[in-house]
Amino acid sequence: MRQGNDEGVNDIGNAVVRIGPALGVVVVVLVVAAALVNHLGATGHTRQVVIAAIRAAGQLAALAAVLAVVIGTLWASTLFVAVMATVAAATSAGRIVGRRTSIRAGIGSTLWCLLPVAVPTIVVVAGIVALEVLPATGLAIIPTAGIMFGGAMNTTSLAGRRAHDELTTRRGEVDAALSLGFVPREARMEISRSAAATALIPGIDQTRSVGLVTIPGAFVGMVLGGASVTTAAIMQLFVLISLLAVSAVAVVVTTELVARGIL
Repeated sequence: MRQGNDEGVNDIGNAVVRIGPALGVVVVVLVVAAALVNHLGATGHTRQVVIAAIRAAGQLAALAAVLAVVIGTLWASTLFVAVMATVAAATSAGRIVGRRTSIRAGIGSTLWCLLPVAVPTIVVVAGIVALEVLPATGLAIIPTAGIMFGGAMNTTSLAGRRAHDELTTRRGEVDAALSLGFVPREARMEISRSAAATALIPGIDQTRSVGLVTIPGAFVGMVLGGASVTTAAIMQLFVLISLLAVSAVAVVVTTELVARGIL
């Protein structure tokens, strides 16, 4: 019976990809291809692609080891979620203000980025746990929070960068608004708001096209794990709507922070 269960698990894992040496070769080839295309296209991200791939491999290996320890204990899972939130905020801060800042400035930016990146997710997850929609277990909280942190982090990074780029490109318009009596926050907001809001487009398009263009990972994972397609669809809908909510908050808060000169 044990052997049958193990075979069932292997069948589920191989339903998407076959784990083996060939997969390793494919992954390496894809990384080399991505780096080569970036190099030939002069995108400036060749090195970042390779580093990102290496980091992903190491971090996923570490994640598997850490989760095996913390996922069974609620307090340890909560601590792990706090670490996830801090790393996500630091990543967004680095994208928005640049990584060549002083340590003090970097820490300050990370703390401010906790507002758009971490706070919406924590509020949503705490609320659905309190309502008993989500079980108060690490197995449920960690992946749910991770998905939302990731969405809020990407949205914050995009919104912050686009707001800064727009303010740089249209500096003359900001100066003109100031000369007309606008306070700095209002002058910057008028210029940066629409540009920052474009960070919401990927999430909106993903939600609109789900099931028609994309089949998200949460849905596939639950089905392969044995859940019914109806249950998987409901869970995926919850994830997508949650991402829309946290991303909306992230854009508004990030734009406000940039307009006030905090980021």
